[in-house]
Amino acid sequence: MRLDKFLKVSRIIKRRTVANEACDAEHVTVNGRGAKASYDVKEGDIIAVTFGQRTLKVRVLCVKDFTTKADASSLYEVIE
Repeated sequence: MRLDKFLKVSRIIKRRTVANEACDAEHVTVNGRGAKASYDVKEGDIIAVTFGQRTLKVRVLCVKDFTTKADASSLYEVIE
């Protein structure tokens, strides 16, 4: 699954266009490297998203094309 779609489905970022823009602005890294929106997310990847001064770091546990709002947080675990 594409990185921008994963960020939207997991509800880390609310809209796919915003996720795409965050990737273009280099606010998103995967496994310590800058990542494009087209990056193919796999289980075990470490994704870091910078929101201003704050950085959210998560480990991907599961990749699904669709999930409910209640189950969205089961796709990842927060590291920092």
